[in-house]
Amino acid sequence: MRRLPALAALALAWSGCGPDDSGGSGTGGPGGGPAPPGRPNVVLVLADDLGFADLGVHGATDVRTPHIDSIAARGVRFTDAYVPGCVCSPTRAGLLTGRYPQRFGHERNLRHPFPPGAGLPVGEKTLADCLKAVGYATGIVGKWHLGIESAFFPLARGFDEFFGFLYGDHSYLDWDAEPGNPVYRQDQPVVESTYLTDAFTREAVSFIDRHRDGPFFLYLAYSAPHDPLEAPQAYLDRFPAIADPRRRTFAAMLSALDDGVGAVLDRLRVHGIEDETLVIFLSDNGGIPAENTSRNDPFRGQKGQLYEGGIRVPFLAQWPGRFPAARIETRPVSALDLFTTALAAAGGSPPGDRIIDGVNLLPYLDGSNPGAPHRILFWKYGSPAAVRKGAWKLVKVGSNPSQLFDLASDPGEQTDLAASRPDVVAELEADLAVWKAELVPPLW
Repeated sequence: MRRLPALAALALAWSGCGPDDSGGSGTGGPGGGPAPPGRPNVVLVLADDLGFADLGVHGATDVRTPHIDSIAARGVRFTDAYVPGCVCSPTRAGLLTGRYPQRFGHERNLRHPFPPGAGLPVGEKTLADCLKAVGYATGIVGKWHLGIESAFFPLARGFDEFFGFLYGDHSYLDWDAEPGNPVYRQDQPVVESTYLTDAFTREAVSFIDRHRDGPFFLYLAYSAPHDPLEAPQAYLDRFPAIADPRRRTFAAMLSALDDGVGAVLDRLRVHGIEDETLVIFLSDNGGIPAENTSRNDPFRGQKGQLYEGGIRVPFLAQWPGRFPAARIETRPVSALDLFTTALAAAGGSPPGDRIIDGVNLLPYLDGSNPGAPHRILFWKYGSPAAVRKGAWKLVKVGSNPSQLFDLASDPGEQTDLAASRPDVVAELEADLAVWKAELVPPLW
């Protein structure tokens, strides 16, 4: 490894992350030192409670999402993409650490009022920590939901810049609706009359403008289309054919989010850096139809459940010149892989003192590795637990008998095969037991 300047060495010691010994040699530190050339910018766009069937590329006809769909056209659409949690906060903890959140007790959602000391454990290193350590400017715009105390604040977790809120949801129209849940710029509350989704887009574009010389990491965590269902008339007017007022508002909210994705992509093109930027779009969990009218077709279940409708999500990625265009990838992948993939692209490496569950997807996408990124995937949300191995999926809820599904022939999980394949049930139950033994109890 090349000898690092003093500030960079301090940053690596602080973050637990470092340059990749296989060839990368970061020189960044606090304040964003230079990174070696050729490293992509990383833009991670996270939707909130978006259903699998709510994108045009997944068959939606009443909602239009041309800008989000364009990522699939210019890159890769993952058909079997999963999140590590079936609710908001655990997934965010997992995708920022590359680790099953159940490993460090971040298993359940954070709900207001947050218990004292509740948040992403301070010993966990985030993607922002690790990218900052190799010279990236780091910013988060949108929903945090990983703790409200100073130790958990985004600016203490590797992010140079923060514009957003800390809790699980926020009004889109009234920024001062909940005085205890403000929108922050850095660490100062701000109040505007801007539609919140549009404000997040404005701040994301500004971040790109200010850091266009790169490299930068932008985590754009929209709160849409999570409830409350609120949209300005201008967006509602786009969907006169939708009779259900709640679904019409949902469509308007998603349309605003899609406009935001379009603005981000356009700004990358304006600055001539689209080919130098890895863009990822996904949802934090499945939709919840009763709350926001989202749709998870053709899957069973919803947010808060471990059936496919709760954990299989839209997942699109583009990196022109590196990822093939219009590729459909059917091998199972996880949001945990974003951590490892982004670090590999940046020439960095994850902390070496802990298990990292995410996989670097780059060799699977460039064709150099024809195998499967994951032999097996696990989930746990309190009592319910699940495991996918190949096409087999086992779901175990409390003391109820395990259910077994063949996702290759039954992606909707309608036919329980447990009685006819006890051998598979026994194998997957044993795998699940081994994984559970590695976990710590939930922290709240």
